[in-house]
Amino acid sequence: MKLCYFNDYRLGVIKGDNVVDVTDAVKDILHIDARDLIIGLIAKWDTYKAKVEKAAADGKGVPVSGVKLRPPVPKPGNIVCMAVNYMEDGTLPEKPAINAFHKAATAVIGDGDTMVLPDAPASIFEGEAEMALVIGKRATRVAPADAFKHIFGYTCFIDGSARGLPPPGNVFFQMKSRDTFAPIGPCIVTADEIADPQNLNITLTNNGRVMQKFNTSDMAHHIPRIIEWVSSIHTLEPGDIVATGTNHRGLNSFMDGDKIELTVEKIGTLRFGVKDDLKRTWARTTRLQHKEKGGEGPHTPQLTGKYAKK
Repeated sequence: MKLCYFNDYRLGVIKGDNVVDVTDAVKDILHIDARDLIIGLIAKWDTYKAKVEKAAADGKGVPVSGVKLRPPVPKPGNIVCMAVNYMEDGTLPEKPAINAFHKAATAVIGDGDTMVLPDAPASIFEGEAEMALVIGKRATRVAPADAFKHIFGYTCFIDGSARGLPPPGNVFFQMKSRDTFAPIGPCIVTADEIADPQNLNITLTNNGRVMQKFNTSDMAHHIPRIIEWVSSIHTLEPGDIVATGTNHRGLNSFMDGDKIELTVEKIGTLRFGVKDDLKRTWARTTRLQHKEKGGEGPHTPQLTGKYAKK
């Protein structure tokens, strides 16, 4: 099942090219705001699944193209992002140490929204294509064999980054938690729909040009290990997001006016724009292309605009 929010945060089920409003079938779930309803539904999914299925089957859908999709989890309690969790197309000599960071929940935006680049002296702005896990059950010190029991579903996720901010070493909070730096969507695909999440193609295009293309099989630390490790540090709750990392070789500059599309196989395509009031520019090259040209540093330098080095 593909669950989404649309328009004024109505809860929907996407069926083909249509979306069916199922809000009334679950409106008795305790919630403060419409944006909290999905978390209550996830927590009580075993009780409400049949009601949602019936409402989706009986309801009259409207074209998805005619509605405004919203983030499928607008207010996650936690967003945990795995760091350096791909073998970079098998080029790394050994597995990186497992690592992660938090991203602010207020960074979340949805399909059709805009990532806004801040007035900050970043060396580059990038967006990392990722598949994210949506937690379904409270998870504390979970054994790898039980990891998938705690996953409600999967969604597309972009980890926006403002690289190279000073001072050196003081990076993750100010680099990752900027407003609009966590696009997610367009929906949650429930776990029963995806037989093998460890073998999904991920593709990111920037203005129609393929920049990132990799498969989740290249993860350094696979999903059971991710759940085991994260839940050994802190409890995960229903509706929490765990982003599983990216292949850095295709990372590229995000600039004003860019149209980004992230497609994760069997999940869907997340689309959003980029806005930069300062109109800064970089070469349109990936990290791998920059390295192959013998460039200094991991990514192409800023060419024009505020903070460009003379």
